[in-house]
Amino acid sequence: MTRFAIMAALVGLATTVTAQTAPTAREVAAYKGLFRAAHLGDVLAIRSLIADGADVNARDSKNRTPIHVAAFASEDDALSALAEAGADMNALEGRAYDVVTIAAVADDPELMSLAIELGNSPGLTTSPYDGTALIAAAHLGHVEVVRRLIDAGAPLNHINNLHWTAVMEAIVLGDGGPNHQAVLDALLDAGADRTLADREGISPLRHAEMRGFTEMVERLRSEN
Repeated sequence: MTRFAIMAALVGLATTVTAQTAPTAREVAAYKGLFRAAHLGDVLAIRSLIADGADVNARDSKNRTPIHVAAFASEDDALSALAEAGADMNALEGRAYDVVTIAAVADDPELMSLAIELGNSPGLTTSPYDGTALIAAAHLGHVEVVRRLIDAGAPLNHINNLHWTAVMEAIVLGDGGPNHQAVLDALLDAGADRTLADREGISPLRHAEMRGFTEMVERLRSEN
């Protein structure tokens, strides 16, 4: 298999395997206690249940804690109430996602910033790809999320188990359009390394050239 065939296979792997898994309708219907309150954003119930001794870090069948359930439901107030009660804000659920990465993938910058304020590190290694929230957001072209993660100190040059950085994913898994261009600009302006190659030794610049991403090629060639 040629290195380009290998790369094509890896791209297919990264885009089709092991996505985040939000609670299903069946799981939600079966939720009780803190899990149900977290999903519904019921702050009063959360506080009452915790006062009665509920475990704020309990796990469901997919190893989610109530904070993950609140994040998947985009319930900011519930997340705050759980954090105030001592929830582990750096907990990973069964697929190794934290709240920051869940929010980054959902393109929910407000929830993500709140999670960081509540103690969730923006630099955790997450996902089955040993990536980060920044890599996930760069892949998806979530510009505001990327900018906020950079401002929060997320690691710019983390290399996941596909041997890709956020810069690489913005190119290899991006569409070359305005959002991915803006993501690349934000990363490079922040000092991300534009030279870190993939496992086959192919640089971000070469990937952009192969894909015909003219604007990205120009940016990667620029010294500024």
